[in-house]
Amino acid sequence: MNDIAEYGGELTAPVHCRECHVAYCPPPEPPPGTPFGAEVVCVVGDRIVVVSEDGEHWRLPRGAHEPRQRCRDTMRRGVREEACVTVMECRLLGFSRYVCVRGPQEGLVLIRSLWRAEVRLAPWNPRGESARRRLLSVGEAFRSLTIPDGLGPFYRRLFAQAVVSRTSVHHL
Repeated sequence: MNDIAEYGGELTAPVHCRECHVAYCPPPEPPPGTPFGAEVVCVVGDRIVVVSEDGEHWRLPRGAHEPRQRCRDTMRRGVREEACVTVMECRLLGFSRYVCVRGPQEGLVLIRSLWRAEVRLAPWNPRGESARRRLLSVGEAFRSLTIPDGLGPFYRRLFAQAVVSRTSVHHL
């Protein structure tokens, strides 16, 4: 069994009540599809920020795409609203491509940008769906995530790429 998703290799998973084929795609250009948002591994020193709506199901901060918004701007706004953090530096890790294969949205292709961001915590005053925020070690953060069935290899790749050296980090 391959524990880390390969670039472009598809995994099948139930995502947002749809059956999707999900692929991890390399940067710098997004694959064809409809921009969907950004998902971010937010780093504070040696800790990772995770958020939750209910205190039971934890996930990485993310943001929904808005019309005419660049991927980087979606990422910055999303983590500011959901995790109450300010992005100091960031690095584009790749893109997720979701192809809906069953249901009313069959054939729809959604693209989400994936990032590592060095962040500074701001006072807790979320404007998104998040009701809670935690800072955890890398291992604790990964284990705390509520990962849809079948997407473990995807998130292992995301975390593996996020914890590598800070080369190619963009200052904002």
